[in-house]
Amino acid sequence: MRVILASPEAKVWSERKHIPLGLGYLAAVLREGGHDVMIYDAAIEDVGVDFYLDQAEAQGKPYQMIGITATTPLMPDAWEMAKLGKRRGLITVMGGPHLTIMPMESVQPPHSDYVDYIFRGEAEYSFLELINTLEAGREVGIIPGIHFRRGDEIIASPESPMIPDLDALPFPAHDLFKIERYTNLQPLTDGLDRHARSFTILTSRGCPYKCTFCSKPVTGDTWRARSVESVIQEWKWLVNGLGATEIGVTDDIWNLKLPRAKELCRRLIEEGLNTVPWVTVHGMKVNHTDLELFQLMKAAGCKRVGFGVENGDEHMLRNVIRKGQTLDQVREAFANAKAAGLQTMGFFIFGMPGDTEETMEKTIQLALELDPKLANFMLAAAFPGTVMYDIIKEGGQVFADDWGDFAIHEQKTRFTMNEGYDPDMVVQKWREAYRRFYLYRPERVLEKMMFKENWTNLPGTFSQIKRFFIGSKDQSAHKEPEVAAKIAV
Repeated sequence: MRVILASPEAKVWSERKHIPLGLGYLAAVLREGGHDVMIYDAAIEDVGVDFYLDQAEAQGKPYQMIGITATTPLMPDAWEMAKLGKRRGLITVMGGPHLTIMPMESVQPPHSDYVDYIFRGEAEYSFLELINTLEAGREVGIIPGIHFRRGDEIIASPESPMIPDLDALPFPAHDLFKIERYTNLQPLTDGLDRHARSFTILTSRGCPYKCTFCSKPVTGDTWRARSVESVIQEWKWLVNGLGATEIGVTDDIWNLKLPRAKELCRRLIEEGLNTVPWVTVHGMKVNHTDLELFQLMKAAGCKRVGFGVENGDEHMLRNVIRKGQTLDQVREAFANAKAAGLQTMGFFIFGMPGDTEETMEKTIQLALELDPKLANFMLAAAFPGTVMYDIIKEGGQVFADDWGDFAIHEQKTRFTMNEGYDPDMVVQKWREAYRRFYLYRPERVLEKMMFKENWTNLPGTFSQIKRFFIGSKDQSAHKEPEVAAKIAV
């Protein structure tokens, strides 16, 4: 069967893009199963998916199915893509984080008019089973994770079981990505090299920690690691076979097992793969690090490490966010990473339930104290499937017209709590954090002035200045209650 695997455009990331690795894994499994697969990523395309449908039909080799992945903020665009596919006569399949949490939503009217099948969880093998069943002309029945309508009946299978042996999966179909169109690894921050051939690699899936703002619907709470040998072989393919000049490790927590993390670094050095710079795209856990790890990472070619700091108040960190780390561990990790000669990046969240002007001030003070090369201050968003979402359901109100309003980088708050929570103050302190970290310190201003892209892309630079430091009407903290009723919480 000919299949297009598609991802809508994540407009909240400005100009920074990195490859949708989940589609790469799906494509690899389908291709290994004998099917013809194309990856369509709207973020880097200058034509709509219908262009490729037309092209395939003109060549006499039409696509028969479109598989669409989506996070919560991308659902409106994902449904539009499914509508287009259905109008063109394609079988439409959807999956990804949001569909795993809320599968029934898309098999109910009106979405059921254009969505044929939904998958929950890790669906590589389940998706392949569906395609093989359809191609053989058999009736679709219970497949792990599948949800669909048969007349007035909804067939809902248990979630796909997590894949225990990740080494059994083929390497992602990296060769199907138009890699020259991706700018860099980290959509939230400055990349190492805007024009790099930037690939990502996943060395493990899942995370055992229970941060209240985090949702892990697809990969789950059970940490599963690939063997070091498997990771090294894929790394070799990226560097020697595909010409990677930058690599990002995208695990939720690649360093959970410290000895394994160190072994991986040693093997990168032994295999001569340390000539290509790499970064940890997501925040490392500070309580699974030591100086030796950072020294090995540096020797293995790592340039930058990110840490999920989140908050500068111990009570918030322990009892509200439930991060499973202390501020002293945060300080130690930053100190060790800097001592090893690595660039550091910190992620901080403003506006969690319970955040006050005092706790947010502590977060700003901690960011200034840690002084990472890059600080990313985010506004909290309550995603379905998180403990935070349930807390707000109990004692607050969400300000959202549709799922698109849940994009965490749209620079506006999306909820309030009944007990003294001030969404306007949250936006004020969030913007203050950017000013104090980047504008009020001469060395930071000079550093940004020296960054070439800020001058070669002046419209983008001015846009970012307005969003982060000045604001606009669409960044208002909240809406009138009657306008905010479309998303039921």
